[in-house]
Amino acid sequence: MTAVFIILAVLVVLVLIVALWVMGAYNGLVKLRNRYRNAFAQIDVQLKRRYDLIPNLVETAKGFMKHERETLEGVIQARNMASSARQGVNTEDAESMGALMAAEGGLGNALGRLFALSEAYPDLKSNSNMMQVSEELTSTENKVAFSRQAYNDAVTAYNTQTEVFPSSVIAGMFNFGQATLFEVAEASERDAIKVEF
Repeated sequence: MTAVFIILAVLVVLVLIVALWVMGAYNGLVKLRNRYRNAFAQIDVQLKRRYDLIPNLVETAKGFMKHERETLEGVIQARNMASSARQGVNTEDAESMGALMAAEGGLGNALGRLFALSEAYPDLKSNSNMMQVSEELTSTENKVAFSRQAYNDAVTAYNTQTEVFPSSVIAGMFNFGQATLFEVAEASERDAIKVEF
């Protein structure tokens, strides 16, 4: 009877150890997932601020750049596409993240064209509203870049934890999917948008 009791006690202890390990691994994955989701929320805040600033930028430029209507409309269209992509993004869906990255790339290109054209308008460059909006946009672009780096770091930590053994077993059992990095879409976009007036 004593031997059966000892074997039973050992089995209970082993089951308890395994249960505690599963619980710890699961909670660790949840913490990492929440960390990268929070990091994406910080990007989201900065992107929204960026999208809110762009109409002010275009409206200010419109008065000076009457003959550049196509470029101004292109910036607004790219902004609207990026804003729509942002609203439908799921960080665990590579396709929706790809759509956001592509839309952001298009917006960056459109803004680049606007800033390049603005060089031909000295009055626009010296306009106080334009200087203020461009300063806010520059600050926001820096915050987006910083937030994107923090997000990518959090995603890398999460993805690593879901791939390494033995936590990969728990990730598979509880459907912890891979998160998608927020990368710049094209090599030409790797340079920051230069905002100078």
